Amino acid sequence: MKIAFLDRSTIGPSVHISKPSFPHDWVEYDNTSPEEMLEKLRGVQICITNKVPLSADVLKQLPDLKLICIAATGYDKVDIATCDELGIVVSNVRGYAANTVPEHAFALIFALRRSLVGYREDVINGEWQKSGKFCFFNHPIKDLAGSRLGIIGSGTLGKGTARIGEALGMDVVFAERKGATEVRAGYTAWQEVITTSDVISLHTPLTPETRGIISTPEFEAMPQKPILINTSRGGLVDEAALVQALDKQQIAAAGFDVLTTEPPQEGNPLLSILERPNVIVTPHVAWASEEAMQTLWDQLISHMESFQKDTPTNTVGRTGG
Repeated sequence: MKIAFLDRSTIGPSVHISKPSFPHDWVEYDNTSPEEMLEKLRGVQICITNKVPLSADVLKQLPDLKLICIAATGYDKVDIATCDELGIVVSNVRGYAANTVPEHAFALIFALRRSLVGYREDVINGEWQKSGKFCFFNHPIKDLAGSRLGIIGSGTLGKGTARIGEALGMDVVFAERKGATEVRAGYTAWQEVITTSDVISLHTPLTPETRGIISTPEFEAMPQKPILINTSRGGLVDEAALVQALDKQQIAAAGFDVLTTEPPQEGNPLLSILERPNVIVTPHVAWASEEAMQTLWDQLISHMESFQKDTPTNTVGRTGG
């Protein structure tokens, strides 16, 4: 059994990279470009990938490939339909980020709701020292208790974020799917969440249905001027529309850990506003606490062990259950 890990550099150096107990030939690469994929995966039965995309064209040229282990929950980088067609089992990791992502989301929420970035910059720039006062009020400060937290996505991470919000005394609501004609029990109509939330936090996968779910119409329907948080997937929010919403003061602030293209390319509209005190962009690290990354890796190994026993786990798509 040959196993290839295509992008070892996407897992932190503190993680103990254990190996499966069954006989195997292990090879790992720090990074893999599209041009290198076929060569590196030739003769491989198990592929581990985090962000290296596996398209239909590539998959159809890999007759030996039997299992793809995705070192993430999101699986938009892999052509699942083609894997089903070819009988390739795909397993992702789930639940490993139950603490780290909600904590990161709230780190952004706290920082933006209390204008910590702006006040820190004021102190660095000498504003406090020059003020002659024990404090000053250059930026708004608002409590979270009593405010409404609208959560888009009700999986493990959305629920984890909800628990923190509830503990802080927030009114937490889960948004029904955009465009839904009925509202399920335990959910709140999409438009109500958009129009009444003080903080909106995204925790939904990127799919054709969710791409661009927050754009100009949504921003124009936000009288509460909420803080918008995205620790889920780039592409859920129209980034150009986001900048316009900030310019028009349709929202109070934005805290993003994910962008449509990562790393961001020149011309990304968010790069032009990074110095604003009501904007925080972090480099897709919400998932990456040391504890979470080790849990992720241990889960990947367990998927390989289960596959070897013909009982695949955490499968995505039809193949393997």
